[in-house]
Amino acid sequence: MSRVTEIRYVGYGVVDLPAEREFYTEKWGLKTVAEQDGMTYLATHGDEELYVVRLREAADNRIDVIALATETDADVAALHQRVVDAGCKIIFAPKALESFGGGYGFRFFSPDGLPFEVSAGVARGDKREIVKWEGIPRNISHIVLHSPDHKAAVQFFIDVLGFKLSDWLGDFMAFLRCNSCHHRIAFLPGPPCLNHVAYEVASVDDMMRGISRLRKKDVDIKWGPGRHTAGNNTFSYFTTPNGFAVEYTAEVEAVDFETHEPQVHEAGPNVMDQWGTGVGGPQTMPKPAPDKGLFQPVAV
Repeated sequence: MSRVTEIRYVGYGVVDLPAEREFYTEKWGLKTVAEQDGMTYLATHGDEELYVVRLREAADNRIDVIALATETDADVAALHQRVVDAGCKIIFAPKALESFGGGYGFRFFSPDGLPFEVSAGVARGDKREIVKWEGIPRNISHIVLHSPDHKAAVQFFIDVLGFKLSDWLGDFMAFLRCNSCHHRIAFLPGPPCLNHVAYEVASVDDMMRGISRLRKKDVDIKWGPGRHTAGNNTFSYFTTPNGFAVEYTAEVEAVDFETHEPQVHEAGPNVMDQWGTGVGGPQTMPKPAPDKGLFQPVAV
């Protein structure tokens, strides 16, 4: 069955474009690969995905698009039909993409109004081996979203986009996979919006080195360092100048996509952080509010 297989990038509209661009390139560890038509495209050094962040100047901070990958043009067509059958509002039907990197894809609004793209055949970028202690991202690890009906959102991603359920934390957080990584998407209750985007680094040592570098550049950690239960990954959370939450993570559990059996991690004092030693907590993260771009498409 046709399904989503990976995350490509997140496109943001931001009020302060220069500050956001400087954060990602001078502090977070991404590289600029293109600037055209008012868009800045940023990539990791350690993955062939052409870019993982797209930035443009906007009147409000908002999510422009969350781009997901599938394997072939036929998969794009099949997924488009399932999205149509699910009653979603289509932004544009499958076509040759005009954005940097090209490819073939379509865009739609999720039932909650967040904009998504599904594409295949996008150009690949250059990558290099990340040396231990660099403390910079290799790739996007996962994206966490809020939904006013998070259980329905989970089922939509399973039934329509082909994800599989990996785990629950109690009944308030679900973790979904689209490949061997324990989770690429997760859902929490709340108004429709982005919670955070996580970036994988090479090791726990690299996560700590990244924390050190960010502190030296006056970027304070919001929550962490710690280790989650579901996925068993380490974490450290920060916010960008325009208020979007980002994470360094390492050692995310690898599972068999077809056979992994989900479990429920019961809520408890250490369910969010097995170590229990980090600063902050979920309460220190940006408070969820409806995204400014709900059901509002962008031109590119």
